[in-house]
Amino acid sequence: MITAARPELDPDGVFDRRTGHEQVVFCQDKGSGLRAIIAIYSTALGPALGGTRFYPYQDEQAALTDVLRLSRAMAYKSAAAGLDLGGGKAVIIGDPARVKSESLLRAYGRFVESLAGRYLTACDIGTTERDMDVVARESRYVTGRSRAGGGAGDSSELTSFGVTQAMLAAAEHVWGVADLEGRRVGVEGVGKVGRRLVGHLVEAGASVVVCDPDRAAVAALLTKYPHVDVVSDEHALRRAEIDIYAPCALGGCVDETTASVLSAEIVCGGANNQLAAERVQKRLSDRRILYVPDYVANAGGLIQVADEIDGFQFARAKARAAGIFDTTRSILAEALARGDTPVVAADRLAERRMSEIGALRSIHLNS
Repeated sequence: MITAARPELDPDGVFDRRTGHEQVVFCQDKGSGLRAIIAIYSTALGPALGGTRFYPYQDEQAALTDVLRLSRAMAYKSAAAGLDLGGGKAVIIGDPARVKSESLLRAYGRFVESLAGRYLTACDIGTTERDMDVVARESRYVTGRSRAGGGAGDSSELTSFGVTQAMLAAAEHVWGVADLEGRRVGVEGVGKVGRRLVGHLVEAGASVVVCDPDRAAVAALLTKYPHVDVVSDEHALRRAEIDIYAPCALGGCVDETTASVLSAEIVCGGANNQLAAERVQKRLSDRRILYVPDYVANAGGLIQVADEIDGFQFARAKARAAGIFDTTRSILAEALARGDTPVVAADRLAERRMSEIGALRSIHLNS
């Protein structure tokens, strides 16, 4: 069954939170074991696009909190990236290594289809482009599919490219030149995005230090980039002598402690929701550490999957992802001019676009 979110499922209440979401739906199929939540934050600019996260949440409350937070970020990411798309997100509750199955993914696809195009899904943590191929057997509203399935393939390719563009703009802002040559970059997490980002950094002449609890991922990275340094864990990385800190794992990594010990002058990475709390912005600012809003820096993956809607062309998508440099540069300049943090400047850009372009919907078009 699929139902609108009910306040009694959450002690605070979805409505009491005043999150601004247009729609939150709970999806359950007992036969396949599917338990999912789809959150649509905004369709002001177009259908809400956002990935499906498959994760063993502690409980439904944790899943709901995550999907509400992630879907809002997707709306801002789409708006700041200049896309004619809104923002949404979905989470499937469970360990993908144990419960993921064809029947569960196809059941999920039918719920996506039931939203009639208000929500377009893609892959995220715990899901792959091959999973999206399965979901697409039940729904027309699926992006992030494999190339064999007619999609763009792994979106980490342009995510990492976009992070590099944002990094270059931040380097220009801080050091006066858009160049990473000789800079020391700490990359936390060398999964799909982090691994590709290391490649871009090495190519740009930066020295790189990484950490990841997945020893196999680190070993695979070192076979290709043997000169990359490795530290034991994220605490060692954050305390290391680095110029740029690039979080590419889970969110919430930049907390008060991290902000207090970082030697880096720039924080710019591929992870979503990097700031553990809003107040961390001020701590970074007080220490003269430039934070590039994560949804600006990592928009390349969204741009890549969004390009599938018109029939994927890599060159076109990459050209649009290259625009992350100019977007970052503009946001940082506005923040400096107004005495704001980059997050405030980025939010203002996204909100202005959602308001101004969304208002055009009031102009009636004859069908």
